[in-house]
Amino acid sequence: MSDPMRPPVSPHRPQTASPRSEPSRSRAALRTAVVWDVLQDALDRRVKATGRQSLDVLDTGGGSGNFAVPAARLGHRVTVVDPSPNALFALERRAAEADVADRVRGVQGDAHGLFDVVERGGYDVVLCHGVLEYVDDPAEGIRNVVAALRAEGVLSLLAAGLGGAVLARALAGHFTEARQALGDPDGRWGTGDPVPRRFTAEQLTALVEAAGLRIGAVHGVRVFADLVPGVLVDTEPGAMEALLKLEAAAAELAAFRSVATQLHVLGETRGAQEP
Repeated sequence: MSDPMRPPVSPHRPQTASPRSEPSRSRAALRTAVVWDVLQDALDRRVKATGRQSLDVLDTGGGSGNFAVPAARLGHRVTVVDPSPNALFALERRAAEADVADRVRGVQGDAHGLFDVVERGGYDVVLCHGVLEYVDDPAEGIRNVVAALRAEGVLSLLAAGLGGAVLARALAGHFTEARQALGDPDGRWGTGDPVPRRFTAEQLTALVEAAGLRIGAVHGVRVFADLVPGVLVDTEPGAMEALLKLEAAAAELAAFRSVATQLHVLGETRGAQEP
């Protein structure tokens, strides 16, 4: 993933196809389905709380729009900040193909200089997906994205999980690397590890709370998906849908969160808490 953080409402009516189909139920959905369902619920709650059908959403590190475009299809205005010009070009094309180009804006930037390119305190919902692993100072990165929220807002945070990496290395027979990751302060299994930093659920929730937010939910993402042979999922009738349901069922259970490839934390400002 990238090292980021990555005007008017469309005259078109928001598309009304079931939002649960976005992102599409394909092989890629194994990586996104749990997060999208949680995010969809958070967006729905914010719409109800604000009385506005169209929210302002900031997607930091949003790349080519895996979440930005589906959110725009629901009628929301989405700003994507990403350091990669290629990713932003792909975002523009994807938004045009989905007929939501007027609700998606891409700007080049990163977490450190976030407010050089976007407004402080101007967003109802902020996505910070695949960013925290790469920033020099995760605490500062969280503070920046939280500062982009309005007084009543929601943060969707997705980051690499330590337990999933340890389990994957062990199952691949790399036991020394698994032990290295387990004891390393950044959760790295060696010098060849492409991920600079991994987290436990406790570390992520502590960062979110230190930035002044309340924890709304914590989920494990890709608990089983990275361990199941792709040929089984692709060829066995009903396997994909069954695996998606299994992922959803396990996502909220602490025992399975601890071995998930990614961890998702939903944080809420004090003003956004329900009475």
